[in-house]
Amino acid sequence: MKNKYIAAFEQAQIAGKDIPLFRAGDTLRLAVSITEGEKTRVQSYEGVCISIRGEGTGRTITVRKIGANAIGIERVFPIYSDSLEKIEVLRRGRVRRAKLFYLRDLAGKKARIKEIRRPKASAL
Repeated sequence: MKNKYIAAFEQAQIAGKDIPLFRAGDTLRLAVSITEGEKTRVQSYEGVCISIRGEGTGRTITVRKIGANAIGIERVFPIYSDSLEKIEVLRRGRVRRAKLFYLRDLAGKKARIKEIRRPKASAL
């Protein structure tokens, strides 16, 4: 049970962000603001969402991408962090699990996730 003041503060934090709907298995592009000294820049991080956990302002996502020399890189992002500028869903993945930790053991074509194809709008 949360304190009502803490709950109200969390609701104010959540209301300020525009988060798209996504699930594990979706390919995301995250715009992350990075501060180096006095300068700030926005860098994109693109990968597959392998887990979503937590609730409220403590909600986090784990995003996995394949880096140089086919090495997997995972980062955990708090969704309501100020350093996360934007979340963009690139592909919807068809998976049957909520946590995709099995992708850590797979490489190459076996690590692919099928895409959910949406039917095109027919012209009437």
